[in-house]
Amino acid sequence: MKLSVIILNYNVRYFLELCLKSVEAAMTTIDGEIIVIDNNSPDDSCAMVRQLFPNVTLIENKENSGFSKGNNKAVAEAKGEYLCILNPDTVVAEDTFKKLFQFTESKTNLGIVGCQLIDGKGNFLPESKRNVPTPKVALKKVLGNATDYYANQVQIENSAKVDILVGAFMWLKKEVYEAVGGFDEAYFMYGEDIDLSYKVIKAGYDNYYYGETSVIHFKGESTLKDAKYAKRFYGAMQIFYKKHFKQNLLFNTVVWLGIKMAYLMRKAPVDVALTSHKSYIYTKSIHKDLEEQLLKPLEIKEVIDDKIEDHSMLVYDFNELQATAIIQDMKVKSKQKNIKFRFLPKNSKFIIGSDSAVNRGEVLHF
Repeated sequence: MKLSVIILNYNVRYFLELCLKSVEAAMTTIDGEIIVIDNNSPDDSCAMVRQLFPNVTLIENKENSGFSKGNNKAVAEAKGEYLCILNPDTVVAEDTFKKLFQFTESKTNLGIVGCQLIDGKGNFLPESKRNVPTPKVALKKVLGNATDYYANQVQIENSAKVDILVGAFMWLKKEVYEAVGGFDEAYFMYGEDIDLSYKVIKAGYDNYYYGETSVIHFKGESTLKDAKYAKRFYGAMQIFYKKHFKQNLLFNTVVWLGIKMAYLMRKAPVDVALTSHKSYIYTKSIHKDLEEQLLKPLEIKEVIDDKIEDHSMLVYDFNELQATAIIQDMKVKSKQKNIKFRFLPKNSKFIIGSDSAVNRGEVLHF
C-alpha cells in the first residue's frame, strides 16, 4: 500500500465530513487507506464516519489523549509506505497526493514535506514554512517580530528545503516517522509538529516545503486567546527547549520571562464579523431550502468567474466543482474586500466555512 492518510478528530463533525470527501476524491487512483482516530468527541463525528464512510478505518478513543498520542496510535495501524498527517479542518485538492508522489519519489533523503496552506478566507498561512524557533527567534516572535520565525526566504509558490512544517499537513515515509520515534507524547497539543520536524532534520533527513499544491486549513494558526491556551502553547515550547537546547540558569530565566511577557502582552483576539451585502452560489441547481436561507440578493452562477462584488458571500457547490478550482478561485478573490467563502459538500445538506482562527466556524443546515 502506498499511502495512509491519518486524520485526528475532535469535535468537528462537519469539517471532518468535508475533509473526508475531499480526501476520497484525491485518492481515486491511489492505493491507500484513510484512518480517522477520534479523541472521544462529544458530537456525532464517529456515527457520521460509520454511516457515510464505511471504508474508512475508525479508531475511537475513550478519552482525549492529545495530538501526539492519537496520531502515534493511528500510525501504528497504518499500512502505507507514505503517511499524510492531516487535520480534520482541511480540504485537499484532487491532485495534491499525486503531485506529492511525483515530487517526493525522486528524493533520496526525504524527511517531511509540507505544502501551501490557505485559511478559510483564502489567505496564505505563513506557518506552512518555518525556521527553527531558537530561543532568540521565538522570543522575537512572541514580542511581535516574526521575521526570522517564518521561512520567508522561500517564495509561496516555490519549493525548497525548510526546517519546520506544520502538523495540519505533514507528508513523510512511515519508516522515517518510526525512525525518529513519531510525535513526542510529552506534548499534549501545540509544539509537537515543531519537535517532529526538528527531530527529522537532526536525524539527517531533508524537510521540504512544496508550494505547487494548496490545501485549505480553515482554522489557521491560533492566537493567545486565553490563559489555558497560553499555558499549553508556551509549556510546549519549554519542553522543546529543554529537550533540544543546552540549559543553564540564565537560559531558563529568559525563556520563563519570555513566556510571561508574551502572555501579559497578548492582545485579545478580535473576531471581526464579515458583513455581506449579496450572495453568490456556484452551482447548476440549488436546493430550494438553501435558496430561502441565503442572503438576498442571490445570484446563481453555473461557472466560476471574477465578476463578483465586494462584501459578498460565495458558496461553492462540490457537487459541481472540483476542490482544485475552488482553492484557486479563493486565492484570487481573497484580494477583494470582505469576501466570505462557504462550502457545500457533495451530497450534503449543510454549508460550512470559517472566517477566523478564533471561532469554530459556521454551519448552516437546510
